[in-house]
Amino acid sequence: MPAPPELPSPPPPIVSTRGDRRTLEFTPGDIQSEMRLSRPASLVLAYARAMMCFALLVPRPRHIVMVGLGGGSLAKFCHRHLAEARITVLEVRADVIALRGQFGVPPDDARLRVLQADAANWLAEAPGSACDVLLVDGFDATGLPPGLSNARFYADCRRALRPGGVLVANMFDYDPDYVTALQRLQAAFDGQVCWLRGIAGSNQILFAQRPAVRSATPGAILRLLRDGCRNRGLGVGALNRLLARLVLVWLAWRPR
Repeated sequence: MPAPPELPSPPPPIVSTRGDRRTLEFTPGDIQSEMRLSRPASLVLAYARAMMCFALLVPRPRHIVMVGLGGGSLAKFCHRHLAEARITVLEVRADVIALRGQFGVPPDDARLRVLQADAANWLAEAPGSACDVLLVDGFDATGLPPGLSNARFYADCRRALRPGGVLVANMFDYDPDYVTALQRLQAAFDGQVCWLRGIAGSNQILFAQRPAVRSATPGAILRLLRDGCRNRGLGVGALNRLLARLVLVWLAWRPR
């Protein structure tokens, strides 16, 4: 049987610097990551700030696993402000990892590891209860990759989380597979999923929580956001975006 044809390599990532801003794009005009050169650990993009709202559900994680490195914004922020957490970053593209120096991503140390790995395969082989937080922010040229949005992947994510742990998934609400992916996520986590409307424009940031030990219900914060606020958070996008900024301030200034 002839070997299957090789898929074409994706175009190289585009790094642009204008004044105090450095951006990473995979397709021209579509900014994936943005950094202030004067404040490399700050979070510039709204979706990245929104993803950090996992701290409302898991305020002091011991191990964070990130799917997708990009410009390393989330890795840098967590490395600086969550000093008690180990951080494992899974990035499939070597050319993206090679840019970590340009985006100020710290070198690997006792708390930070950046691995070139297929996240779906890595999570399938990960032991159960391996992490407290999973941040899934991986896209390809066509949008949400099937390998990061199928039922098996979400089941592996739930198994990898410790009881009470949280999966945070970044999706575009205009992606043709968005509704199907959301349904699969809800099924894998028995409906324990919430989101904050309008917090990051077209980016829907979904929070799914594995219930704590001997409990079939999510934590109080997820119940409030999902049921009490009916997945609206503070009610309007502007207030939800303010909430995300306040979470960052709290993480930056709370006692360690």
